[in-house]
Amino acid sequence: MVQLSRRALTVGAASAAFAFATDVAAEEVVKIGVLYPLSGNAASAGNTSKMAVELGADIVNKGDPELAKLMPIARGGGLSGLKGAKIQLVIADNQGTPAAGQNQTLRLITQEKVAAMIGAYQSGITLTASAVAEKYGIPFVNPESVAANLTERGFKWFFRVTPVAADFAKAYSAFLKEQKAAGRKVDAVAIVHENTEYGNSVAGVIADVFAKEGLKVMQNIAYSANSTDVQPEVLQLKEKNPDVVLFISYTSDAILYTKTMKALNWKPEIMMADASGFNDQAYVKSMGREVEGLISRSAFAPGKPGSIAAICEALYKKKSGGDGLDDGSARSLEGFLVLADAINRAGSTDPAKIQAALKATNMPADQMVAGYNGVKFDAKGQNTLGSSLIIQMRNGDYVPVWPKAKATADLVLPFKGWTK
Repeated sequence: MVQLSRRALTVGAASAAFAFATDVAAEEVVKIGVLYPLSGNAASAGNTSKMAVELGADIVNKGDPELAKLMPIARGGGLSGLKGAKIQLVIADNQGTPAAGQNQTLRLITQEKVAAMIGAYQSGITLTASAVAEKYGIPFVNPESVAANLTERGFKWFFRVTPVAADFAKAYSAFLKEQKAAGRKVDAVAIVHENTEYGNSVAGVIADVFAKEGLKVMQNIAYSANSTDVQPEVLQLKEKNPDVVLFISYTSDAILYTKTMKALNWKPEIMMADASGFNDQAYVKSMGREVEGLISRSAFAPGKPGSIAAICEALYKKKSGGDGLDDGSARSLEGFLVLADAINRAGSTDPAKIQAALKATNMPADQMVAGYNGVKFDAKGQNTLGSSLIIQMRNGDYVPVWPKAKATADLVLPFKGWTK
């Protein structure tokens, strides 16, 4: 962990502020620091998020004729509010560790002189990285991390676009209670979670909400996200045989759990995932056809032809060489477009003006890539208009199944999994 003296912070912040207080007319580029796990156990998700942010920069800098009809910022030619200044992404690998995330954020702010930050996928890394940005007075936009405590620190420079654990927990509870009313067994629930900031926080929130809603959590199993063997945890599940298992996992452990459950020939009636690793394209490609009927959540569905979501999906597929947007990458793209919109409205690279523009953000649902009801931040920097939908794995890919108003397919239970 980087130790920063009060004097160093004061001098550094003053120097950074001086560097950013430039004449807009002289601006040719606006530097944005991009922090994601490009290596480590969440590298697949980190790289898709990076590609989504790169697509966002392309949309602003180069434009797209279809999107331009729906989003003024997609007209191309750079940021109109800064006389056509182009966005320059300065990308850093946080290596999937809080210490590296902290160090890279410090470098991006003090050496690269970025005007704002975006990232960092994993909640534990967002926690340390955003603390550095807060000390230096640099706006930090977080599109994906859902740990509850991130917006409970009294920060003034932190803005989270994604819905959070409490939102997901309420959706899971409503979904499961609806299944119970339809005759499904949901009386015994197991929560299995990795033990970093993300897993611990989300598991705690879900357990609290379930208890209040009358859903019994009979097992709460924590494990290391770097585990190479989860057989003991799966044997615990097999012994208790819960009706519902809800996983809170990153990519490598999601794959490991699936393979181990298949090897030990055990599965629940309803298998659920809190997105994350289970929604990663790496998981979908390798495990999708093995987990027929898996339930997860998402902030994204491609949408109708001609919609912002459908157009961005096509642009992303072209950029990636075939893979479409998933929950994580769609949220990353949304977060970047929110930040770009704020910088454009600020008409400046002055961090304080960008901060003020972010606070004033009020984007409607029809401007969204993700399926949010819009973006509007409260005093804590949390988007109050985030929302989610329930998706189900069908023939190797996810489709929306709940709520019915947003469904494109009927829900099919019980979990079929690897039964052929």
